[in-house]
Amino acid sequence: MPSCQTIRFVLGDQLTRSVSSLADADPQTDVIVMAEPRQEATYVPHHKQKIVLILSAMRHFADQLRQEGFIVDYHDYQSRPCDSFSKALRSSLDQYNCRKVIITEPGEWRVRKKIEGWKTQFNAELEIRPDDRFFATLGAFEDFARNRKELRMEYFYRGLRRESGILMEPDGKPVGGKWNFDHDNRKRLPDDVTPPEPKSFAPDQITRDLLECVDTDFPDAIGEARSFGWAVTRDDALAVLDHFITTRLPRFGDYQDAMTVKSATVYHALISPYLNIGLLLPDEVCRAAERAYHDGTAPLNAVEGFIRQILGWREYVRGLYWFMGPDYATRNHFNASRALPAFFWDGNVSLNCLRHAIGETLDNAYAHHIQRLMVIGNFSLLAGLSVKDVCDWYLAVYIDAFEWVELPNTLGMALYADGGVMASKPYAASGKYIDRMSDYCQGCQFNPRKNTGPDACPFNALYWHFLDRNADTLGNNPRLGMPYRNWARMKDETKRDLITQAEQFLNRLDKGDFSNHPKQATLF
Repeated sequence: MPSCQTIRFVLGDQLTRSVSSLADADPQTDVIVMAEPRQEATYVPHHKQKIVLILSAMRHFADQLRQEGFIVDYHDYQSRPCDSFSKALRSSLDQYNCRKVIITEPGEWRVRKKIEGWKTQFNAELEIRPDDRFFATLGAFEDFARNRKELRMEYFYRGLRRESGILMEPDGKPVGGKWNFDHDNRKRLPDDVTPPEPKSFAPDQITRDLLECVDTDFPDAIGEARSFGWAVTRDDALAVLDHFITTRLPRFGDYQDAMTVKSATVYHALISPYLNIGLLLPDEVCRAAERAYHDGTAPLNAVEGFIRQILGWREYVRGLYWFMGPDYATRNHFNASRALPAFFWDGNVSLNCLRHAIGETLDNAYAHHIQRLMVIGNFSLLAGLSVKDVCDWYLAVYIDAFEWVELPNTLGMALYADGGVMASKPYAASGKYIDRMSDYCQGCQFNPRKNTGPDACPFNALYWHFLDRNADTLGNNPRLGMPYRNWARMKDETKRDLITQAEQFLNRLDKGDFSNHPKQATLF
């Protein structure tokens, strides 16, 4: 019976050779354990492409470790099924007679609780190491957040810029004289511009095998797998990064908020899944973008805007997730409880913006941040959809979604369900915003310039209905002073028409007859 000194347990989002649990691993004394518990693929109905990406990347990573001479005790769901990480570990401990387990801390409260139980569950020493693949430690965020009434990302971001030296001058000032160039990054995509296609890969044999069985083996999984072209190895992920830096980053800044029927990805990088499972590291990504600026191949507004999403926003949401604790998931500031409409699961909806944003999500397991926030999230906020249902949906459908990054973005930013911990105001907007930032409205049966009537954009009346029904909690918000003053100046008859329009829409939504079928094309 083989024996070892230490088991190094590697989770599916820790596919980094330098991750803390593997940094000092020795093929002569250590066994690597990896597992594919079915419950991890089914606790929400994950997108098929998300399941395939993670499992394929795990299997490729295991092969890489074997090539280095490691024994990898791999519990795949097909030939060595296990119900949980704990059962996989028990099997490996029994087989290899190890007395120590080393693991990098997991990214989610749910998994952390299970791993903490190993201390008493198994007769082996347990060492949980910090995840050092981030710029900031969890302790650093706690120091930042302690005693603050508002946890705004901007100030945390500036601190990390100073500490890392990224886009900083020698005198300690930000490159370009400003910390944030977001004001320059809000352009609509011109009609005569078509973004380049993102880099993709033909599935290899490991990936093809998973694609062939995902429908049968995970019948509750959602979405389509046909378009799968994601990188599943570090080398391919690095190729995606290089392709973005050279072909997309130069125009990313101008059009990062733009939406178009011509492209589901516009100029976005599509590297978030690789960052979140460990095929890429945030430091190397940010410094690659910084080099592009210094080399003169990408403008500062694009480079700073991209780096802010990683060095700023990604670090911030991770820190906030752990700082707020597991009860954060139960917050529901507006007591939103409406069930998700059926079109969230099939994309069959008569609003063109929702049809594209949801349909592309189901087809590709991807939508960019403005589609997520200002179309799907905005609709969910205005319609009062159940916070838990919306959060579970976002966690399921997006290929880059893990709870630590999904929950704050959805609950805090999109739904304002934390009452303003993250955002200074709800990200609520009418159809006029969607029209300004996209070409969706050109092909829609609803008019974003009309507030009432059968062809009025539903977002418009829903926006005013949202402000009216939440006036007690939002009326004193200084950032909402102008819309509330506009509401106060409206004639009573106009207000009644808007409220009636919104309630008619919500009543139809509750009946489940809001679809894109020709016989039901008119909502009212």
